[in-house]
Amino acid sequence: MTAKKQTFIQNRPHYGLYMPKLNWRTMQNFSTNPLALILSSTLYNEAGCIRSFPDFLTACHEAQ
Repeated sequence: MTAKKQTFIQNRPHYGLYMPKLNWRTMQNFSTNPLALILSSTLYNEAGCIRSFPDFLTACHEAQ
């Protein structure tokens, strides 16, 4: 798995962005009163969350 940085500008309220698993994301430059809708096929489990980029890289290498 190779790392590739992409930037997506979400400046239209009627467009969304699908993020499949094992994609690291950062969000910045929010407008006033933004809204995010997150959909998942499983219940939230904080123990399954990756909170640091080094841990993310480790998970990517283990997934190969």
